[in-house]
This record gives sequence, C-alpha cells and structure tokens, in this order.
Amino acid sequence: MSWYERRESWAAQSEDAREDGDIDYARVVHSASFRRLQGKTQILNLGDSDFYRTRLTHSLEVAQIAGGLARQLNKSFPDHPATAHLPDRSLIHAIGCTHDFGHPPFGHGGEVALNYCMRRHGGFEGNGQTLRILARLESFSANAGANLSRRTMLGVLKYPAAFSQAANPYLEPRLLDGPSTLRILDSRQCKPPKAYLDCEQDVVDWILAPLTHPERTAFTAIEARPGKHAKTLHKSLDCSIMDLADDIAYGIHDLEDAISLGLVTRERFAKATESASAPFLDALKEKYPGESENDVFSRMVEGLFGEDEGTRKRYISRLVHHFLTGASYREETAFDEPLLRWRVCLEGPRRAFLDALQAFIVKDVIASPEVQHLEFKGQAMVVAVFEALAADPARLLPKAALVRYEASSGDIRVICDHVAAMTDTHLLKTYERLFSPRMGSVFDRL
Repeated sequence: MSWYERRESWAAQSEDAREDGDIDYARVVHSASFRRLQGKTQILNLGDSDFYRTRLTHSLEVAQIAGGLARQLNKSFPDHPATAHLPDRSLIHAIGCTHDFGHPPFGHGGEVALNYCMRRHGGFEGNGQTLRILARLESFSANAGANLSRRTMLGVLKYPAAFSQAANPYLEPRLLDGPSTLRILDSRQCKPPKAYLDCEQDVVDWILAPLTHPERTAFTAIEARPGKHAKTLHKSLDCSIMDLADDIAYGIHDLEDAISLGLVTRERFAKATESASAPFLDALKEKYPGESENDVFSRMVEGLFGEDEGTRKRYISRLVHHFLTGASYREETAFDEPLLRWRVCLEGPRRAFLDALQAFIVKDVIASPEVQHLEFKGQAMVVAVFEALAADPARLLPKAALVRYEASSGDIRVICDHVAAMTDTHLLKTYERLFSPRMGSVFDRL
C-alpha cells in the first residue's frame, strides 16, 4: 500500500502536471474550512483590532515555517537517512494549513464547551475534529471528504489514540459546584484528551494500514497519567515538522501580537525570559558584533517593545530563524517505517527558550482576566446555542444542517459539526437571534 493512496479512487487528468502534495494543498486552500479560519479566534477575540492574527493567518505562518524547516533540514543534514523522506513543500504546506481546521469558535474555550455538550456522545477535541472534517465533511469526494493522500492524513493525525482510550474516566465533564443561578463549566473537568474521535476509527485504520501490526501497536501506545488524561507517545515525521512549526509560531508571533497591542510589559517579559535567552543572545553577539557593545538582552527587549515597528519585526524574524535553524532529527528505533522512525525536534537550550516564550504567553495573555472574561462568555454562548439546536433540531437547525441530521438518523454529532464549524461572528449572531430580547428580523444575515 502506498502512502499516496486515497480512500476513494481518483486519478488526475492526463495533462495535470501536479503531484500528490500539490493536489492536497490545492484542496486545502480551496476548502470552506480553510476560509472559515479567517473568522476564528487565535488568542484574542475578533473585533479587538485589525492587526493581530486569526486562525487563518496563524495557519499560513505555520505552513510557511514548516516548509522552511523541511528546507533547512535538507541543507543542514544532506546525508542523513531521514532527509530522503522529507515531505515536499506542497505536502507540508497542506498539513500546516489544515492543522487548526477542527478548532471551534472562541478557541480552546469553545473546545471545552463542546466537549461538555458531547460528554455522553463521544466527546469533542479540536484535532480529532480536524481529522473528521478532512475525512468526512469536506465536499471534494462522495464519501471521503477532501480525499487527501494517506501521507497527508498521517501528518494531520497528531494524536494517534481514540478518545475513549485516552480519556480519564475520573475527568468527566461537568459544571462547577457552588453557583446557584449560573451554569459554569468546570474547565479542568471539561478539558478533552488529545485524541481522535472514536467515530473516525475506520479512517485511522485506513491511514495506518501500511504499518505492520507491531508498528501500529507501538505507534498508538499511550501513557497513563495520574489525575490527567493519557497522552500519546508518537507522531509521524511530517506531523513533527508541523508541530514544531506551530510551537514556533505560537511562541513568537503571538508574542508579537501581545506586544503590539500593549497586553504585556517589558518588565514581566524580561523577568520571564532572561535566564533562558542565553543561546539566542550568544547567536546575536556572533552574527551582529556591532550590536553587542551594550547589554544584548536589554537591547533585544528594547527592540521588541520599542516604538520602531521595523526593529521589532527584525527581532521577531531573528527569533524565528534561531529556532528554525536549531531543528534536528531524533530516531525512534521501535519503527522500521521511515515516516515513523524519524522525528524532527528542537532540543537543549533553544527548546528551553521557546518553552519560556510559550509559558509567558500562557501566563500573561491567555490566563489574564481580560482574555478569560471573553473566553468565559464564549463558552456560555457555545453551550447555549448547542443545547438550543439539539433540543429542537427540526425547528431550529438551518436547512442544510437539518438535511445532514436527518440523513444520519438523528446523530447529535451532526449538530456538533454545525456548531464547531461556525466562525466567532456566526456563533455570536446565532446566539443573539435565539436569546437576545431584541426581536430581530428574518433578514438578519448570519
């Protein structure tokens, strides 16, 4: 079996010069799911500014960095056995552009809300929904969704374990105890395991069909963790490239947004990152000796937080370059299949610095009351819209969604698909139409 097979037979036109990765990339960027990313939250809610990143621009940056990683590895390790198996640019761009397809409105807050709504129906997880969209819900084939190649789908399979297998039974989604008039989600209990949805088991079986039974068993192994959901242990070569690119984009570009919007201070940034930044500062001293006359760390902080946007962009670019050029291969000796045996990673001091940048964003931006207030409100709206639609689908579901719902014999997963696909604005307007005291009009566009 080939890694470039598709679930439904399909052949390019004889005059079509594209390769499999080109075809997959074309289907991704022309998909409805890709377009919807422009209306979905990355960290900050839409409407706050016209500058910062949405899921769409974030995904484009992840794809570009992933392509840069593949090219850099080819240059840095031309004779390494893994280099012969690196993905072509179109294929890794396709994987990078799709990696957030399954994330619902209002980011991870919406993910937690939908997992609560689906707590008795197989749960919800954003990466698992990405696989479902590509395998079922896109419309490039009769019954195989986007009908992408097996290798692309393997790259999308970030967590190769079934939801029911990875879920800790003691972390069942529920409401917080205490409030008497408000229904507030217990976010810790409602956080889903990182896994694919059980309803996509046949798709995963097809993706992993070329593997031997021992390799498949090893690849899908999980590690139990007390008080937490289990975690998967492996991912493919292509997925590891995308995953590192996502970490770089998240740690650096979300930092750029936070600085530009005045959400973080230079003092807190300096305190959180100074000890971990040594490898980057050493690289700056070596490459730009003319800039190292004064304290290099202070100069970097001033460059990032100063008024000159050009200087800030140069430091952002230097950070991306620093992490991208530090990538290397790691061998997983349990596998003979090259796409599983080799993995791309960032290790040592550079990894520690990237982790420090990500932790700073989480603590000072994502966990801040300003962002959490909006996430709290978004969660409540997602639950309200889902429960209203599920309570009376024949009356409230839009016609196209109702057709799918009835064709599925009333599978509530179809309602989840409908809500998860909404942009932030679509969800907000649906909530207002259903619950706002203002009467509204049938001519109000969703």
